[in-house]
Amino acid sequence: MPPTFLLARDHLQRAAVILQGADTRSRQLRHIIERTIGLMDDLRQEANEMPENVYSLEAYRRERG
Repeated sequence: MPPTFLLARDHLQRAAVILQGADTRSRQLRHIIERTIGLMDDLRQEANEMPENVYSLEAYRRERG
């Protein structure tokens, strides 16, 4: 992942820690931040699944099928 992606994720994690208040707005913001971090992790996993220079035979078969 690009360094900016990792830096953005780190900032979001820090923001979630700061928003440990019990009020409704803090909980809502913390939830949004935590969900965003989760989506970033999902994207990161998808990007790591297959290198760009490898073509999937399974995908080829689906396209031809």
